[in-house]
Amino acid sequence: MNSKYPFDEIEKKWQAYWKANKTFEVGEDPSVPKEKRKYVLDMFPYPSGAGLHVGHPEGYTATDIYCRYLRMKGYKVLHPMGFDSFGLPAENYAIKTGTHPRATTEANIGRFREQIQALGFSYDWSREVSTHTPEYYRWTQWIFLKLFEKGLAYEDEIPINWCPSCKTGLANEEVKEGCCERCGTPVVRRNIRQWMLRITKYAQQLLDDLGLLDWHESIKLMQRNWIGRSEGANVVFPLEKGGGGIEVYTTRPDTLFGATYMVLAPEHKLVDAITTDRQRAEVDAYRESAKTKSDLERTDLAKDKTGVFTGAYAINPVNGARIPVWVSDYILISYGTGAIMAVPSHDERDWDFAKKFGLEIVQVVSKDGSVYEMDHAEIFDGYAVNSGEFTGMGTAECKARMIGFLEEKGIGKRAINYKLRDWVFSRQRYWGEPIPLVHCASCGIVPLPYEELPLALPEVESYVPTGTGESPLAAIGDWVETKCPRCGRAAKRETNTMPQWAGSCWYYMRFTDPRNPHALAEKSKLDYWLPVDLYVGGAEHAVLHLLYARFWHKVLHETGVVSCAEPFTRLVNQGMILGEDNQKMSKSLGNVINPDDIVRDYGADSMRVYEMFMGPLQVSKPWSTNGLVGVHRFLDRIWRVSQRPLASGGPPEALLRLFHKTLKKVESDTENLEFNTAIAQMMIFTNELYKEEKLYRSLWEPFVLILSPYAPHLAEELWARLGNKPSLSGLPYPTWDEALTRDTEVTVVFQVNGKVRARVGFPAGVAGDTLKKAALENARVREYTEGKTIVKTIVVPEKLVNIVVK
Repeated sequence: MNSKYPFDEIEKKWQAYWKANKTFEVGEDPSVPKEKRKYVLDMFPYPSGAGLHVGHPEGYTATDIYCRYLRMKGYKVLHPMGFDSFGLPAENYAIKTGTHPRATTEANIGRFREQIQALGFSYDWSREVSTHTPEYYRWTQWIFLKLFEKGLAYEDEIPINWCPSCKTGLANEEVKEGCCERCGTPVVRRNIRQWMLRITKYAQQLLDDLGLLDWHESIKLMQRNWIGRSEGANVVFPLEKGGGGIEVYTTRPDTLFGATYMVLAPEHKLVDAITTDRQRAEVDAYRESAKTKSDLERTDLAKDKTGVFTGAYAINPVNGARIPVWVSDYILISYGTGAIMAVPSHDERDWDFAKKFGLEIVQVVSKDGSVYEMDHAEIFDGYAVNSGEFTGMGTAECKARMIGFLEEKGIGKRAINYKLRDWVFSRQRYWGEPIPLVHCASCGIVPLPYEELPLALPEVESYVPTGTGESPLAAIGDWVETKCPRCGRAAKRETNTMPQWAGSCWYYMRFTDPRNPHALAEKSKLDYWLPVDLYVGGAEHAVLHLLYARFWHKVLHETGVVSCAEPFTRLVNQGMILGEDNQKMSKSLGNVINPDDIVRDYGADSMRVYEMFMGPLQVSKPWSTNGLVGVHRFLDRIWRVSQRPLASGGPPEALLRLFHKTLKKVESDTENLEFNTAIAQMMIFTNELYKEEKLYRSLWEPFVLILSPYAPHLAEELWARLGNKPSLSGLPYPTWDEALTRDTEVTVVFQVNGKVRARVGFPAGVAGDTLKKAALENARVREYTEGKTIVKTIVVPEKLVNIVVK
């Protein structure tokens, strides 16, 4: 399209200048105090084949504006960029085409880098990292060995989520509505040898330290819910025959008298032992069918309850009642003990199950202390009924007394439980970090010596997962067959690889010292920059990435690698950019906006300013090409104003006052990441400036400076055309005169019963009594007050007068 200002020429020129002059590279200057250093980080992208989409630059533009502003405020700013480059898409592409995932990934990285640089972001590209390079994953493997040494990495054969399409195991967090998060295939359960990370050991710490963080409460709540701390009791129900018992965890020990049956998860180890011969065939068939269901399907409240009786009975320890033991897939082996006491009167799932199978229902909690007919499960605190010596107690007292009773009798004890499960860490794929362990028949599992890292990925002929639970690496005999580092005998390498989350758990650390061949990063550099002051990215990472990164950080804090307790002090989640049709952008809907087209037709500065002008950073908003055109006109107007001859005299007072208000508001809004309102204020000022015939240097120079974080290419060009030496990056932020930001006149609204009847101008600082008198005497107001009783008059200084009449 035709443009009034040559953005294409200007943007290429200044991008080349910044690169040649290393304008945004930063070092560690010990003379800069800690409070004048800022580490601002974007969640680094996975370099997909689709390239950058318009959602990426939204967060990147926000952090870039903030970083440019901080430099002008005298801060030393670390603002790096890299690529989260291991992952399934590149491997799936390799399976289809035979192209090595490394080749695909590195071509995609090249394209991403080019697209990002075309938008003029002030990254320190000398610190770029990619998680798939041996130089990087050497230290991912190093961290894994630290986890292994501390007993936090262990091998287990467990039922896991298995994607039949990707042919790999998935963490619970990677299953969405019963389907693989990546490909959408329904997930099944499968017993497979896995490497697990003991994140559960840090559950309480991860919960407690959320209080240290400046994160939106909704994100903290998501993490709290995922960790899922609860307080209650572990209780043992003796088996009627054969000795032993079934241990259950309950958050409602006050309802023990209402436990009328028990339910075991199909995977529970007692199922085989207690099932009677008469029931065995039915129980075995049921357990097989449960293997095909995901945890989400099994626990769906809306699904019809299924189950089978084992033929065995247990004894309720508080009242001696003989209660049947069932098996049902709505109980998960991974939560609590994998067994429950069922209290159908006060649990919806237990009620539905009891109704379906004709099991006894006994009310033990009442809203008023009476016993009454129930037509549904009542889930609330109240008063104990039908509960022996505990009858009549309020729920809180009953819980405490019951736990004391259980401990006194030796049949139970106080307990804390977490929903959080250990992290299923291994993947049965090729394109991931090799796990640096060896399996030796004599020595068991042996870690590789640190000096042998990185353990590099071997070249393979086929990337197709075996589907047997082994990765494609298992087929490479000369790589798998090795010697035990401990005894020297023949041994086999671990063939599972790490998940994509591994590399992103610690990348913010590597950015502080990205070329260090001797350590993850030098301690002094980690201490210089960490923790990250501002972390910006999508809310979809609220549980997965953020929880895993916090876990690894806490382990490395314990081992002395880092000095701070948390990695990310402040977190901001940008909203999603929707299509013009208000739907999520997708190829199938044909509503995807390509940033390359925007940069080509309107320029990078137009795209940057438009994405920030669309609305508040943290809310989702639809793309509007008309809105983009409007922003482009705004920048074009600035360009045309700059062509006017400069005047050295003072500007009109009204314009001067508007400018100082603009300086103040833009600084405040930029500081608070309220970029849309800062841009709106610059637009107001530009419109007034455009009406003038002269261009006042005393206003124009500082205006170019405050524009520069938002439209850096245009601002650099305007600065140079003013005869100044480039670059303006890091020049002091302009200051305003507080007296000039105050209005000399205010407009006051006169209301009658809350409805506006007049607007009147007054000198700033006008007294409330003066406003009240003027309102009562105002001709328009009197039309609505004459003949009526004035009940009261409300005065808001310099804002409004509201006269209430009847």
